[in-house]
Amino acid sequence: MIRRIPTPWLVLDIVGAVFGALITIPLSLTFSAEQLSFWLPEMSATLMLVVTSLLIWGAAAISRLSPPIALILAWAGALLQMGAGLPPLPTDIAIFGVLFATSAWGTQRMLWLGGASAVGGGILGGLYIGLLQYDVAAVAAPAPLEVRLLLLSVTMGLTIVLSLAMAWGAGLLWRLVRQSRANREAQLRAETVAAEEQERVRIARDMHDVVAHSLAVVIAQSDGARYAAAAKPELAQEALVTIAQTARSALSDVRMLLTQLRHRQGDGPQPTLADLEALFAQVRQAGVEPRVTVDPMPQGEPPGAIQLAVYRILQEALTNAIRHGEGDVDVRLSWWADRVEIAVRNRIPPPSAPSAPGTTPTVPGGHGVIGMRERAQLVGGVLTVQHEPSWFTVRATLPIGPSAN
Repeated sequence: MIRRIPTPWLVLDIVGAVFGALITIPLSLTFSAEQLSFWLPEMSATLMLVVTSLLIWGAAAISRLSPPIALILAWAGALLQMGAGLPPLPTDIAIFGVLFATSAWGTQRMLWLGGASAVGGGILGGLYIGLLQYDVAAVAAPAPLEVRLLLLSVTMGLTIVLSLAMAWGAGLLWRLVRQSRANREAQLRAETVAAEEQERVRIARDMHDVVAHSLAVVIAQSDGARYAAAAKPELAQEALVTIAQTARSALSDVRMLLTQLRHRQGDGPQPTLADLEALFAQVRQAGVEPRVTVDPMPQGEPPGAIQLAVYRILQEALTNAIRHGEGDVDVRLSWWADRVEIAVRNRIPPPSAPSAPGTTPTVPGGHGVIGMRERAQLVGGVLTVQHEPSWFTVRATLPIGPSAN
């Protein structure tokens, strides 16, 4: 029944209604000075006009605050006006504002009640005006009495219905504008939430890539240092240096990702093709030699999203090779005009190979493969894995074009 509206709007409506009443009531008295009512004395008719005007303008004052109460007051004022035999008055203009409010700010039920009031009120008003304007002295006119009354009532009724319907339709149009704005705002909020979720997923994926790769290098170097500590201490020293460098690099990357998580707008620098050499160097320090082939070479500067995807896919694939493979790993990059093809192939222990005591045999895959596939799909590409008895191959095709931006 009562809506929550800002106080300035309520004050504006009340002030506007008071201003309209102060203008239209004197105009109504002046307009109907000769014959204010068809069957009430002048003093009573004047009182009824003032009461009717206050009801209608009171309805207009609270039409935004409570469309149902405003419509009830407007109907009460209109019926009181007709019951007192008053003619159409300038104060009736406030009814247009009430009908506008029912369709603009009312509930769904009030919307249709306002439309029905526009039609029903127009028909009733047309009949009432037809009765008031009927001239008894013109009974001798060629047209019968009933026909003249019907034509006059229909004409006035259609005029009033159209006028009231225009006010109701204007409110309906404003209602649609407001709903469109609300839908747009809801869509923008949903897009913001989706973008934030994608950002969290991206950061989680980067975190997985950084931590998994760095830990794989650290574990490999630690195992090597443990075995070389007694026989070749200098190799153990080099392994410790590599572990320290890898840990510092991983710590820096994790700090950058956490900074992005706290300040989403401030994205840090992302890896590019220029960082692949450092990645291959880390793999070599872990005891795995990447045999890299680039044919053909990139034609110009690839998009940043493609460079990041290539780096992350190679990082995860090489991490799998360090953790699960044996021997060296073959890496091939083919930069074509419309796509880049990636192939990473490494030997893995056969299923029958015994595992170390206290360990569980593992095979490449799991979250790492899922992350690589998501990386490829993010730029419109595809990624497949081929798990043979002795070989594990990762193949990816990433488009270089509008879908990669």
